[in-house]
Amino acid sequence: MLKAVGYAAHNAHTPLTPFAFDRRSPGPHDVQIEILFCGVCHSDLHTARNEWHNTVYPAVPGHEIVGRVIKVGDQVTQFKAGDLAGVGCMVDSCQHCPSCAEGLEQYCENGFVGTYNAGDKHSGGVTFGGYASNIVVDQKFVLHISDKLDPAAAAPLLCAGITTFSPLRHWKVGKGHKVGIVGLGGLGHMGVKIAHAMGAHVVLFTTSPGKIDDALRLGADEVVISKDDAQMAQHANSFDFILNTVAAPHNLDAFLNLLKRDGAMTLVGAPAEAHPSPNVFNLIMKRRTLAGSLIGGIKETQEMLDFCAEHGIVSDIEMIAIQDINQAYERMLKSDVKYRFVIDMASLPKEAAAA
Repeated sequence: MLKAVGYAAHNAHTPLTPFAFDRRSPGPHDVQIEILFCGVCHSDLHTARNEWHNTVYPAVPGHEIVGRVIKVGDQVTQFKAGDLAGVGCMVDSCQHCPSCAEGLEQYCENGFVGTYNAGDKHSGGVTFGGYASNIVVDQKFVLHISDKLDPAAAAPLLCAGITTFSPLRHWKVGKGHKVGIVGLGGLGHMGVKIAHAMGAHVVLFTTSPGKIDDALRLGADEVVISKDDAQMAQHANSFDFILNTVAAPHNLDAFLNLLKRDGAMTLVGAPAEAHPSPNVFNLIMKRRTLAGSLIGGIKETQEMLDFCAEHGIVSDIEMIAIQDINQAYERMLKSDVKYRFVIDMASLPKEAAAA
C-alpha cells in the first residue's frame, strides 16, 4: 500500500481536517502521481456537507488535479516518471458499454467511478480525491498537461474547462455564431474564454453590473444585465447557442426567448432544487432545444487541454493553502473568488504529523 495524507470531511457539520490513509500500490496499468495542485469545485462542498445525500465519510474531495508522475506500472505506455499529468472527475468506468466504446465514459451506462466518494473497484471501499499528497489512477483516465500551461491555473480545466468545452464543441460553436454565456463564475468565465477562442461572438449574461469589465477582459464582446428586461428584449430570437452555467433555480424562459429558430440552450449548472418548468411553446414554436451536458470523456478532455494550450487558456485562480480550505468554502458560497480556488499542495506536508 501507498501512504497518503490529505484533508477529509468526517461528517456534514464539522470542518475538513488532516487525514492519513492508504492508496493502492501502482499496478501494471497504473500511474502514481504526486499532487502539486488541486482546484476547488462547488461539488467538493456539496459532497463534504452531504448536500446530495450520498456522501460516505470520511470523504476526501478534489477532482481538478495536476501533478507530477512519480511511478508507472510495467504495462503503462502513455506516461513516464517526470511527466506533468492531470486527473479529472473520473478514475474508471465499465469500459464496455456503448458510451464507453464511443469515448463518452461520463455517460457510462453502468456508472463511471468518480475521483472521490465513489465505489472503488480496487479496494472495495470508497475513492479518495485530490485534497491529498498523491493519487494512483489507471493510465486510461490520466491526462497529459502541456508545459505551455501554468500547472496551477490549468487544474480547474479538469472540471470547469471540460464542462464548458464539451457542449460548445458538441453544438459546433464557431465563427459566425452568436453565443450566450449565462453566469460569470468558475464555469462561466471558462465558457467565455473558450467560446471566444472558438471564434464566436460572445455575450455574457449576468445579474451583476460590477462584472461587466471582467467579462469584457475575459473575452466577451457584449454584456447584458439579465434582470433588465429592455436589454434582454434587444437580443430576442438572435442566439445560435446559449450555455447556462448558473447553479441556482431561475426562469429559463427568459433565455429560451433569445434563441433563434433551431437554437439550443444547454444547462451545465446543477441546482439543488429544480428550475421552474419552462413554457413548452417557447420550444415548439421555434423548434428550440433545451439540453444538458456532463463534463466530457477522456479523449475530449485531452482535446480540451490541447486546445487550451494552443490558445493560452487557463482559469483565473486564487491560490490557497490546504489549511484555508474551510474558509475557502465559506467564501465560495458568497461568490467571493475570481474565479476558482486552487490548493497549493506544497502546504500539505506540514500537516502530516497531525493527521
